Order: sequence, then C-alpha cells, then structure tokens
Amino acid sequence: MPGNLEHHRITEVPDSAYYIPDFITESKEKSLLDKIYTAPIPKWTCLSNRRLQNWGGLPHPKGMVQEKVPDWLQFEDIFSEYGLFGSHAPNHILVNEYKPGQGIMPHKDGPLYFPTVATVSLGCQTVLNFYRNNMDIDQNTCNEFMFSFLLERRSLLVLREDMYINYLHGISDVEVDNISRESIKNSSLLGSKSLAQKVTKNDCFALPRDDTRVSITIRYVPKIIKFKFKT
Repeated sequence: MPGNLEHHRITEVPDSAYYIPDFITESKEKSLLDKIYTAPIPKWTCLSNRRLQNWGGLPHPKGMVQEKVPDWLQFEDIFSEYGLFGSHAPNHILVNEYKPGQGIMPHKDGPLYFPTVATVSLGCQTVLNFYRNNMDIDQNTCNEFMFSFLLERRSLLVLREDMYINYLHGISDVEVDNISRESIKNSSLLGSKSLAQKVTKNDCFALPRDDTRVSITIRYVPKIIKFKFKT
C-alpha cells in the first residue's frame, strides 16, 4: 500500500480528510467481524438505538487508565506508514454496530483525543454527513448540513485538523440513503468505479443499506493515568 497519504486527500472539503478504498482485504474484513462477534458478551455496551465495544480504556478529562488493545485490532504498522498519529501508536478503539436504519447524532470526537480519527468500515456502506454549528435568528445553536462522504465497506476514512476540530459528523437513521451528486465529495476516490459513475451521472438515487455495518474507530488518547503501586 502506498505510504503517501496525500494521494488519498478529499480535495473538495476543508483540511483535512482522506479516503482510502479497499484499505483491507475481504479475508481481513471477515477475520475482524469474526473476532468482533465472538468477543465476550460483557464487551458490548447497549445504547438506545445501537451497541458498541470499547477497547483500550475509557477516556476521561483526568486521563485514561490504559488497557491493552488485542492483537487482532492492531493497525500500528500501517498507520505509522502514513504518520496518522505522529510518533504515537493508536491506543483507543471503538467498535460500533449499525443495523439498517440505525445511525448516530451529529457530534465531535472532542479534545480528549489527538486531533485525528481513523475509521474502517466493515459489512456495508453508509453515508457520513458533516455539519457546522450556526446560530439561528433566535440565537439558538443549530447544525447546518454541509456535505457528505460515501463510505464503502473495507474503506478507511481519516479526519484531521479543521475537519476534526470544527465539523460535526453523523449518520442518519435511515434504511436507504439518498445519494446526491452535489453532496457526496469523495466520489472521485471511490473504489467501485460503477458506483462512482452512478454518483457523478445522477442528480440523486437511492442506495439501500442491505446489511449490518460495523465501524472500527481508531484514535490516540494522549493523557494516560499510570498507577504507582506501593511495595
């Protein structure tokens, strides 16, 4: 895999977003899904509309008590090639499960993390939407939709700098995404040429989420709590 991340920059959005299709192989995808779904039941945290696994520790303003990330979730060699987290190795991973019709509210990852987030998509494609916080006429904060990325299965998305700090991202609670040529900004980088042509040649078309999507969100938590044990 080429080590120059600039080859994968999404040029139609502010700094900085990168999209790499076919980041992992089909066999690697299957292996990851097998490991995720054979993890101990207590590793799953059930939320109101989806569930997730947390690996590496629980980030906190005072610092994270670090736990070992299992070998099957290690991506350090590849990420160090791209220099995603500077000289650091990622130490925190969230595994999110999205069944068709499930999404996540617009949000930012926040200041507890190094300002880079990398997401690997498994199982199914989705549309990731981006928003800016604006004030309406009554001085209330509202989220203004800006643009979207189409995330194929087995792809990698990297957000840094302005895209990490100033933009919210979220996934709509729908079973079918309406793909707009104007809103999808990574069409030139899609791995599926037929899908890329469909995006660029159609003003809008429907793309069903026909399977469960699992995302692996990889980050680095700089502030670590180290316990000193008395002897």
